[in-house]
Amino acid sequence: QVQLVESGGGLVQAGDSLRLSCAASGRTFSNFAMGWFRQAPGKKREFVAAIRWNGGRTYYADPVKGRFTIYRDNAKNTVYLQMNSLKPEDTAVYYCAACRYYTDPTASSDYDYWGQGTQVTVSS
Repeated sequence: QVQLVESGGGLVQAGDSLRLSCAASGRTFSNFAMGWFRQAPGKKREFVAAIRWNGGRTYYADPVKGRFTIYRDNAKNTVYLQMNSLKPEDTAVYYCAACRYYTDPTASSDYDYWGQGTQVTVSS
């Protein structure tokens, strides 16, 4: 079992930056690939970014490429999502997720464990 706790969300203005954190506990964090997803009101949950267990490969959704960066610190059992140049359309609840292996890092069904989410609101 893996427990995931997100933090770092908040209310910001367009163009600002935020860094989300996801702290993991319960199993060896470095054995897990990690992902970030988001869900806006009335919309389906969508993929944002993912990172392999050793940080050697990252994946991004097209809307966030060049603005968001996912990275991890296995010594701290934490994965981060640095979000720059935020836009109102980035407003959503952001969830981190973990899995041992993914065949498709963008597929939420590949992930076994989920955090409770953190709200990000970007005003125009």
